[in-house]
Amino acid sequence: MQVKTKAIVISSIKFQEKSLIVKCFTQSHGLKSYFVRDAFSGRKSNQKIAYFQPLSLLEIEAVHKNKGTLENFKEIKLSTPFQTIHSDIYKSTIVIFISEILYHSIHEEEKNESLFSFLETALLWLDHHDEIANFHLILMLGATKYLGFYPDTSDMDMPFFEMTEGVFTPFHAISSLTEHETNLFRKLINLKFDNDQKTFHVIERQIVLKILIDYYSFHLDGFKKPKSLDVLKEVFS
Repeated sequence: MQVKTKAIVISSIKFQEKSLIVKCFTQSHGLKSYFVRDAFSGRKSNQKIAYFQPLSLLEIEAVHKNKGTLENFKEIKLSTPFQTIHSDIYKSTIVIFISEILYHSIHEEEKNESLFSFLETALLWLDHHDEIANFHLILMLGATKYLGFYPDTSDMDMPFFEMTEGVFTPFHAISSLTEHETNLFRKLINLKFDNDQKTFHVIERQIVLKILIDYYSFHLDGFKKPKSLDVLKEVFS
């Protein structure tokens, strides 16, 4: 089956000496893994590898056998080349972190065009803006709408947020945030990418990030804390 679609690079792993295994979130077929032979050899190797930076936006033509094996690209090009993301230390750190989050969050080989559109729009916003301190927090929360566990905001004035049910409640349970944490989480829910990035100071941002990682862990089987978390904290400290 020949497919033409947009794709977002989730991960790329070197295979033997010259090849890559690339995992992409495609617009048309959800998560797919591809084998890129001789990515590290030949005159165009640098160009090939550049396609597979974390969260690169691609347009691909591929052959999908849909047999649970690695698929193959026929044609690849950048859908929208990033201007700043891979050259800015703050943005590139965020992108590595987000790619890990997505790696542990998206597992289905079925299309989720709403999630694809959300991620594509968010990445283009990141590429064109400089005030980005809360970007990863807003994206992580926003992605839960499409992953199926966005918080129920109907009782947001309640003092505690209960993590397993994703609801605001009047009572504190074992799996609830404290009042202070709930206030910070409530503040995040009301944030948009274009809002003032000084909404949280450094310590608050780290608290909110821990809340989000815990929230993902409650709702996604097998979710793992990203290895790049410490680097992200260091860069934004």
